[in-house]
Amino acid sequence: MKIPTIKGIIDRRILANFTVDADIIQKIIPSPFRPKIYNNKAIVGICLIRLKQVRPKGLPSLISVASENAAHRIAVEWTEDGQTKEGVFIPRRDTSSVINSLAGGRIFPGRHFHAKFDIKENDGLYHIAFKSSDGTTISIDANKTDTFNSNSIFQNLDNASKFFEGGAIGYSPNGNKYDGLQLKTFNWKVEPLNVTSVKSSFFENENIFPKGSVRFDNALLMTQINHEWHSVTSKKHCI
Repeated sequence: MKIPTIKGIIDRRILANFTVDADIIQKIIPSPFRPKIYNNKAIVGICLIRLKQVRPKGLPSLISVASENAAHRIAVEWTEDGQTKEGVFIPRRDTSSVINSLAGGRIFPGRHFHAKFDIKENDGLYHIAFKSSDGTTISIDANKTDTFNSNSIFQNLDNASKFFEGGAIGYSPNGNKYDGLQLKTFNWKVEPLNVTSVKSSFFENENIFPKGSVRFDNALLMTQINHEWHSVTSKKHCI
């Protein structure tokens, strides 16, 4: 799938990140992808992102849309032209935008489930929840903090920031191929979040993830990030 370059503003982006044993992830991600390992663990997560002023590059901001979106992500690597590349595999996407959900991946890659979001933000406090059209639910409560989670396998904010900045290319299933999109940010900056509660029915599905296998690690916050989305070459399903 080839889309025009899309530009806009990431008004708010929360990355809630978890660790999983690599052998579990290897069983659920398709070839040519393999888990990207950090300190002997695979990394999965939820991206909760509010986009504003989204439009094809070259159009004025008056002709733009805004939406709340969520993506369940798995950090992956693959070999391309003899080199190791990195990014994320996105098994599901959810959106408040009826247009995105009806477009069937023609605006952003992958199927988008339409979801009803419940958002409360005030003075550094965040509550984000949704229920999707197929019953999938997410809920997170968090607050801004100056301290990165001391129990994280990343050990400090800088290590975590570099890891997730490197995963700028995301691939989503679309029939017998995986459509790719690259996020280019012009002012990458993350802040630590203190999470008091986080739930995802997707990661709690024991048919995919054995009970207790997904463990919360850390959360990061990004705000007011100018960015562009660039289409990248799709990958065929490999058996």
